[in-house]
Amino acid sequence: MTDVFINYRTGDGETTATLIDQELSRRFGRERIFRASKSIAPGRLYPDELLHGLRRSSVLLAVIGPDWTNFRVRLRDPQDWVRREIAEAFACELPVVPVLDGRKTDRLNKKDLPDELARLADLQSIAFSTHDTEAGLKRIGDVVADMVPGLRDLDLDDAAPLVPDSVVNSIRDVSGTAVQSRDFTGDVGTVIKGAGGPVHTGQGDIYQNSRHESGGRHFSGSGMTYVEGELHGGVQHRFDEPDRREDDVR
Repeated sequence: MTDVFINYRTGDGETTATLIDQELSRRFGRERIFRASKSIAPGRLYPDELLHGLRRSSVLLAVIGPDWTNFRVRLRDPQDWVRREIAEAFACELPVVPVLDGRKTDRLNKKDLPDELARLADLQSIAFSTHDTEAGLKRIGDVVADMVPGLRDLDLDDAAPLVPDSVVNSIRDVSGTAVQSRDFTGDVGTVIKGAGGPVHTGQGDIYQNSRHESGGRHFSGSGMTYVEGELHGGVQHRFDEPDRREDDVR
């Protein structure tokens, strides 16, 4: 299914047409955007593919550069494909949006157009300047998204909130590897390798191998564990097992 048909004149607008195609393809999907030099495979019948792609579209973007009306002789030719595509869009009652390419491109004048294309001069256009390409492409994409509600905006998908089953892991002041408990089978808490700073995890006791030598302090209890001091060894997290060393000193 094609949703956006890009109409352009070779020699006047093909670079901008390519930029628009690349941005809209990124945002909505490559198969949703028709541009002749990209969408028609070698060996296919050019006229049939053009008309087929156009008739399946929901909007036509007509890229009009500063020299567009200089092709008056070609525009007067009923077989000119730029003319035929726009005329076919009008016949199919597709929305047509002129994209004025560059600051030197003025709005079209009816006297420069064949009668079949005269209404093109009355259509609201979008100005596009390569001096602010990013903003211009975003505006075109936003206009297309509004005109074709069925398009799936992949940018919005990327910005969607996490689903309930998703996990966000936020660990600060840890230099090493942290592995979440959901990555293992069973209730194993949080495993941290090579910690270089404070560690705070769930229930149980935490032991510092060098607590007597380094002078660090150790607190433990239900719901929190805390170790202070430089950590020279690993971190061991136990569950439902009393600290025998603490019993010995009572």
